[in-house]
Amino acid sequence: MESLKGKILIAAPSLFDFFRRTVVLVVEHNEQGAFGVVLNRRADADVLEMVPDLGPLVERGAPLWVGGPVSPDSIVVLGEFDDTTDSAGAVTERIGVVDPDGDTEVVRARVFVGHAGWGPGQLDDEIESEAWIVDELETEDVFSEGDLWVEAVTRRGGDFALLATMPEDPSLN
Repeated sequence: MESLKGKILIAAPSLFDFFRRTVVLVVEHNEQGAFGVVLNRRADADVLEMVPDLGPLVERGAPLWVGGPVSPDSIVVLGEFDDTTDSAGAVTERIGVVDPDGDTEVVRARVFVGHAGWGPGQLDDEIESEAWIVDELETEDVFSEGDLWVEAVTRRGGDFALLATMPEDPSLN
């Protein structure tokens, strides 16, 4: 098994569940399973309203993001660091999980409620069944305000660029 830690999963058009048109950052992937955060599902609340203690990490009015269907009462904070090489929460060279109680300085951060999770072998099976398109993370993906699913599919080029033009509801095509 090759770890997908630090990669993004782009939902294939065949996914019609919670993950429809999502982009997930794989935070951890090993024999015990996988843990990730949906990057492109904005919540209808802002961070300071829901978790005031995280005020120092985010800009005033920063929205909360829905990280996934698992543990919706928990939070995951992803941050951009100058360098994550010494960080226990490192996901990539510049992106890591922020310890809200730590004194680590972040360039910027985004707060997610809940996360995505897969049991042993489950994510590998989903990828084999073509439910996900695996791609490289770009740092800006974590902080995107646009339609990240369209952006991620488009940058793959070729037939994927055409796929990105597909309407959210294919029956309207």
